[in-house]
Amino acid sequence: MVGAVYAAALLLTAGALGWTLWHGLVDPGVALAFGLLIAVGEAVRWGPGPAAAAAVPGGAGMAGAALPDPPGASPGASPGDREAAPLAAAGGLAYALLGEIAGVSTHHGILQTVTVVVAASLVGMVPHVAMGRPPALDRVACRVLIVGFAATCFQPLYNTGKLHEWLGRGPYYALFLLLLLVLTALCDAVLTAALARSRTGWPYGPLLRDKLRELPGIGSAICATGAVMALAVAVTGLWALPVFCLPLLLTQFSFRRYAAVRTTYRQTIVSLARATEIAGYTRPGHARRVAGLSLAVGRELGLSEPGLTVLEYAALMHDIGQLSLLDPVPAGATESLPAAEQRRIALLGGAVVRQSGVPADVALIVERQADPYREQPLPARIVRTVNAYDDLAADGGPLGGPLRALERLRLATARDYEPRVVEALARVLSRGAGPARAGGPG
Repeated sequence: MVGAVYAAALLLTAGALGWTLWHGLVDPGVALAFGLLIAVGEAVRWGPGPAAAAAVPGGAGMAGAALPDPPGASPGASPGDREAAPLAAAGGLAYALLGEIAGVSTHHGILQTVTVVVAASLVGMVPHVAMGRPPALDRVACRVLIVGFAATCFQPLYNTGKLHEWLGRGPYYALFLLLLLVLTALCDAVLTAALARSRTGWPYGPLLRDKLRELPGIGSAICATGAVMALAVAVTGLWALPVFCLPLLLTQFSFRRYAAVRTTYRQTIVSLARATEIAGYTRPGHARRVAGLSLAVGRELGLSEPGLTVLEYAALMHDIGQLSLLDPVPAGATESLPAAEQRRIALLGGAVVRQSGVPADVALIVERQADPYREQPLPARIVRTVNAYDDLAADGGPLGGPLRALERLRLATARDYEPRVVEALARVLSRGAGPARAGGPG
C-alpha cells in the first residue's frame, strides 16, 4: 500500500510539474502567497527533536518515549498521531478550493495546485531535515493526493461556470462545499489509515476508526479553515490569508503545549514504574517490555487510542504493589504466590496507582490482575498474559525461552489466560523480533 500511495503521488507530481513548467504559472503572486502559507505551516509542524527522535523509536505516538517499537512496527511509525502540520494542510485545501480573488476569477487549475503544494511542502521540510528530523514524506504524499482530489472535484466545475449555473451562490453552493470537505476528510482518513496499516501491520479497522474519531477535532478545524480562507480571499483578497490562518496557528501551538504536558506526565509514570526495578523487586526493563508488547497486542485486538493509553499506563505500573513485600519474589514473578497474596499485592498496587493521579481505569486494571481471567476486563487480560510471557521467556531453566513460554501460556488457556489474547500475542511475536526483545535486557 505504501508503494501504491507513493507511486500515485509521484505520478501526479511529475505530471503537475511538467505541465506547470511547460505552461508557466498562472497568477504567480497568488501561487507564491499560498505556497508561502503552506511552507510556513510545514516548517512549524510539531515533532520530536533530534535527541527525542533517537531516544524514541516509535516517534511521538502513544507508544513513545522509553518504550520499544511494538513488534512489526517500523521505526518512526506513529499512526496514532494527529495531523502535525494543520496549517499546511489547510493552506493546500484553500488553494484547491480557490475560485476568485477579490471578485476576479482564477484559472490556476488542478495541476498547478498540486505543483504549488508539493514545492511548498518540500521547502517547509528543509528546516526539519537540517535539524536531523525525518522528513514527513507519508503526510506529503497523502496531502498531494487529497489536495488533488479536492481540486479535481472543484476547479473544473468552478472554472467552466457549471457550479454557479447549477447551484448559484446561495445555500446550495455552501452545501456543495460542505459535502466536498466531508468527502476529502474521509478520503484522508482512509488513506492515512491504510498507510499506517502497511507500515505497522496493525489491524486496519481500529486504525481507520481512530482516524475517523479525529475528524470532529483537528480534522474539522483544518477543513473549516481551508474553506473559510478560500471564501474570504474570494471576497477580500490575499489579505485574508494571514488573518484567517492565525486561529489554526494558535491551535497548533496549543496542541504542542498539550503534547509536551502529556509527554512529561508519561515520563513521570515511567519513572514511577521503575521503582520496582531499582528496589530489586523485578528484573531490569520488565515494565517497559510488558508495556511495549501489551500495546502491540492491544492494537492487534482492536483497542482504540484512548484504550491503548490506559493499557500502557497499567502495563507500566502493574508490579507497583510488590513494593509492599518485605522480601522480593524471585525475579518478580508473582504467579507462584498463593492466590490470596497475589490479590493483596494487586489491591495494594491499585491503591498506589490511585494516589498517583492517573485515570481510575488504570488502577482498576492493576487491581484486577489476580482475578480469574473470565472476570477481568480485556486490558487486564492483556497485561496478565504479557506479564506471564515475559517472566517465562526470561527463565533460564529448561522450561524457559520464548517458544516454550508461549507454549506454556497456550496450555494454561483453560484456566489462567484468555485464548484470544494468547493467540494475538503469538501473532505479534511472529511478525518481528518480539521474543528476543521480550526476553532481552531493558
